[in-house]
Amino acid sequence: MHEFSLEDILSNDPLGILLEAKPKAKSINEDDRLIASFEEINSFIETHGHEPKKSTNMSERTLYSRLQGIKDNPEKIEYLKPYDRFNLLKVVEINSIDDILNDDVFGLLRDDKDDIFTLKHVPKSKETNMPEYVASRKPCKDFEKYEHLFKDCQEDLRTGKRKVVKFQNEQQIKKGYYFILKGVLLYVKDVGETIKSSGKANARLELIFENGTQSDMLLRSLSAELYKHGKRVSEYDEANLEGLYEVNEKDEKSGYIYILESKSQDEKISTIKNLYKIGYSTTDVKDRIKNAINEPTYLMAPVRIVAVYETYNMNTQKFEQLIHKFFGKVCLNIDIFGNDNKRYTPREWFIVPFEIIEEVVELIISGDIVAYRYDEENEELKLI
Repeated sequence: MHEFSLEDILSNDPLGILLEAKPKAKSINEDDRLIASFEEINSFIETHGHEPKKSTNMSERTLYSRLQGIKDNPEKIEYLKPYDRFNLLKVVEINSIDDILNDDVFGLLRDDKDDIFTLKHVPKSKETNMPEYVASRKPCKDFEKYEHLFKDCQEDLRTGKRKVVKFQNEQQIKKGYYFILKGVLLYVKDVGETIKSSGKANARLELIFENGTQSDMLLRSLSAELYKHGKRVSEYDEANLEGLYEVNEKDEKSGYIYILESKSQDEKISTIKNLYKIGYSTTDVKDRIKNAINEPTYLMAPVRIVAVYETYNMNTQKFEQLIHKFFGKVCLNIDIFGNDNKRYTPREWFIVPFEIIEEVVELIISGDIVAYRYDEENEELKLI
């Protein structure tokens, strides 16, 4: 028969039988239960000022055993990092040689005159277009100045004032914003001047990490990492506005913003890549385009619906005009003859990638569009 220690019994108490009795709660899933049990540990620290110990007090000892069980489970550590307000689950991340050297607690890698990283009798490599140096994390000497920011952000996450959301594009990386990279909360202290890297706009960042390190990696490098391993933390106001624009019985439909693609067989039109019509309609879009083949505004050809945005409580026509003005430099300039043999010049067709149009729609809704312009040469949005 397998013998269980007291710690095994206490750490495996999923029903909380050994803790103080509490009112019956509504049914929650396994993830919610894990978060709730970890929050009890956080609450204990807030009350007593220290981690739960291997005490004779059964409640404290239960929390101690639970915390040890979490620390022994990498999956639980990864999931609970956003809720780790007291850095209980700190794991040293090894992302570079510097991280290894900085974590050399026994000094095994120091004071070596002939260290292996000093290359001798090796020809210099040819020059490349790589940055002058690759950023790496290092200890933040004045971390105490920023520690309260992380605590405030974690509290906002706990109370729902902020939320963890999907990272979408590098335009979201701004001074004062928070992100989660590989489970570690980071704060964008500053964004440097725009520089050119591989022919594209870039900037050197000042980043502070919740684990007490800092980095000056490039904006595009951070963006690439966030795409793969990161999330964005919503702004305080952004989280408060969530649900404000949800549709209910009191809302009034304004119309539709639609994006169309031409199915014209005319080579002057069919050979143009990323050609889209951005329009506005007060009626159902499918009904609106039924007669497209006979209307100059649709290039006298059938069209395909790419996207439709149903709008409420807003001046949709002005919304459409703002999009047209933003993409004014890439407006299609072509003459079309209608069935009446008159010449028309449609002004609602634009040569721009669809994903850029989607970003602009979101930026207009958020109000951030005033800080951007469209760089038609590189087909990207840029900060003004």
